[in-house]
Amino acid sequence: MPSLPNQIILVTGATSGIGKVTATKLAQMGARVVLLARSAEKAEATQREIKAVAGHDQVDVLLADLADLAQVRRAAAEFNARYPRLDVLVNNAGLIFGAQRQLSVDGNELGLATNHLGPFLLTALLLDKLRASPAARVVNLASMAYHVAKPNLADIQSAQRYSAMRVYGNTKLYNIMFTQELARRLRAHGISNVTANALHPGVVASNFGASAGGWLSKLSQLGRPFMISVEKGAETSIFLSSSPEVAAISGGYFDKQKPVAVKHSFNTADHARQLWEASEQLTGTQFLA
Repeated sequence: MPSLPNQIILVTGATSGIGKVTATKLAQMGARVVLLARSAEKAEATQREIKAVAGHDQVDVLLADLADLAQVRRAAAEFNARYPRLDVLVNNAGLIFGAQRQLSVDGNELGLATNHLGPFLLTALLLDKLRASPAARVVNLASMAYHVAKPNLADIQSAQRYSAMRVYGNTKLYNIMFTQELARRLRAHGISNVTANALHPGVVASNFGASAGGWLSKLSQLGRPFMISVEKGAETSIFLSSSPEVAAISGGYFDKQKPVAVKHSFNTADHARQLWEASEQLTGTQFLA
């Protein structure tokens, strides 16, 4: 297990499932871990738990709902004011929503807002702190669900055609494409001390599908005996966050701690650029242009 003293690591969605295990393990390795969460109550309970397990008090909390861009901006500003740098950003938070299309406070489709736009904006706003690290990493949780993606950037908000599973698949493909494009732009700007990689955690037995309701919730319950534990699911996140083995790798997509090919016809350099530009427009930010 690598030792991570003096590392500052931010984990989103850190109060349950893979995010909680990831934050706990990284804290046990000696890192200062910042938990970004929606619920103050859950965040404080998780903070107490991790401090007890890690044996130190370097566990902090930032509150934000990633679907609310103003909250993301506030949390990023708070982080930027409190910390000298950011060594690892784990964009772990992600949800699948219900049968009815919902909108965020900014008017974005809720799955797109939570799973892609929030992490995109957060990464943009924390880039200077990542650059201040001698060797920073961005770790984005994607999913093999990208295989069911049928993206249409002209209808990125799924206003014409909506299904919870398609939105989830689309946003997981966007996570991968964002990672690849981020790695490409970092290289193009000569920024060699920041890497970006994405991963599939495995099919994990957590409460993840519960928010979807209906058939998807029932399906996830039926499939639980065949799923891996959250501890197993967090292994690749922890590996990409801490292992010297991948320190120089950027733009990869990993499964079971191994790089794998991304096979989707939409995953082209042109589409990645278009997605980046659409994301900049929807979040009102611009970075690595």
